[in-house]
Amino acid sequence: MSTSGIDLDGHHEETAQPALFANRLKVYPKAVKGPVRRIKWALLVVMLGIYYILPWVRWDRGPGRPDQALLLDMEGRRGYFFNLEIWPDEIYYLAGLLILAAVLLFLVTSLYGRLWCGYACPQTVWTDLFMWVERLIEGDRAERIRNDKAKLTVRKAWRKVAKHTVWLVIAALTGGAWIMYFRDAPTVTVELLTGSASGMAYSMFALFTITTYVLAGWAREQVCTYMCPWPRFQAAMLDDQTVTVTYQGWRGETRGKYRKGESFEGRGDCVDCAQCVQVCPTGIDIRDGIQLECINCGLCVDACDNVMEKLHRPKSLITWDTFANQAALGRGETPKPMKLIRPRTMIYTGLIVVLGAVMLTQLLTRTRVDTTLIRDRAPLFVTLSDGSIRNGYTLKITNRRVEPASFAVMVDGPEGLKATVHLADGQELPADDVEVRGDGVGSLRMFVSMPRVIIPEEQTPLHVTVRNQTTGEEAHVDTMFVAPPSGGDRTQRTNSVAPVQMP
Repeated sequence: MSTSGIDLDGHHEETAQPALFANRLKVYPKAVKGPVRRIKWALLVVMLGIYYILPWVRWDRGPGRPDQALLLDMEGRRGYFFNLEIWPDEIYYLAGLLILAAVLLFLVTSLYGRLWCGYACPQTVWTDLFMWVERLIEGDRAERIRNDKAKLTVRKAWRKVAKHTVWLVIAALTGGAWIMYFRDAPTVTVELLTGSASGMAYSMFALFTITTYVLAGWAREQVCTYMCPWPRFQAAMLDDQTVTVTYQGWRGETRGKYRKGESFEGRGDCVDCAQCVQVCPTGIDIRDGIQLECINCGLCVDACDNVMEKLHRPKSLITWDTFANQAALGRGETPKPMKLIRPRTMIYTGLIVVLGAVMLTQLLTRTRVDTTLIRDRAPLFVTLSDGSIRNGYTLKITNRRVEPASFAVMVDGPEGLKATVHLADGQELPADDVEVRGDGVGSLRMFVSMPRVIIPEEQTPLHVTVRNQTTGEEAHVDTMFVAPPSGGDRTQRTNSVAPVQMP
């Protein structure tokens, strides 16, 4: 697009509009050695080990039950976390855990900046792994830049093919491991390799393989800069007491190139070598201050320390520090220790304690029995041959214990009511000995009848208790007993309901 203009001589000229979008400037991170890099390698090995190995850890839960330590069994509708079993109606435990993790992330960010992004985020971990493979096959930064600019040769082609092949293998292992968290690991591995897995399993495998390959191999820093929402609002959690990766401008400026033998008198320690930029996985210059793209990984600290060591200058020109300390050092004042106790950290800590206490209390006091009661709606009630009124209910008793259990069913209501429990085929069961299999749900029929003379109103509240006869655990549910309307000819109003006998 362009616009036309007329100069003073009457000539027309074309003025080009600036481009709305800029092409991506590919980042070529350089390898670096140092304590920060060693910590990142150690965490990478630990976290990848946990991810790939955990599905293979076994946990004995008894015969006929899954023996995988961590399993979200979608078919069986159970979540297994070592000795803990979560049922579908207990999904709030997972929701609470996610909320707790989010608040913990807020607390860590307010104390140490984007520590999660630099060391534990899956995007960072897998990108680090992919870049290591890239350096191993194609060489370090300078060689990769030179090869990308060179014409295509056989050597360049096979190195590219080898790199992408290894990337795809890692991505496939990642996708396969993810499936194992939802299906028994040995079983689903055999199914995937033999072609007998379900279409859903292959779809999820392909999805995670492709996303890992694209995000860690191609997108890289663009995920952190453009796709991830965390950088957009993490600044709201920082203050002048937050420890972040910081360039000590008061010491490094005025920067300039350095020749061997020159004095550092009257100039800053920064020699403008750009090593901090070259090792940055997002390609930023930390000397420009804290930026949205910075993931707080600290690789620039290692790079700068290596340069300072060679120049025999003090290390930590780039370091972890608070904004308050840097401002004090710039004024020539003595820095103070970071304030851990601050309003925002107290709020986050309080939320973590409260949420953790609520979840722990709920977990420790959870019962292994639950019940639901659904009243029949067609018909609402029936009139028996002796003139009493009966309501029908569907009673479901959930036994969350591994072993079968005997339950007693008790109904509290007006004196004179009669309650019976039956199987689906009509067989009556003793109300104090209802057997329900382990780790299962018993579906029963319950009938409650009352003589007309004791029914106090059209809708009478009932309280039903289900008790495990062995452990004493109880579950409670309230319902209503529906009777014909009061007043007028009650017999005539109920003639439309066919009398039936009690089973």
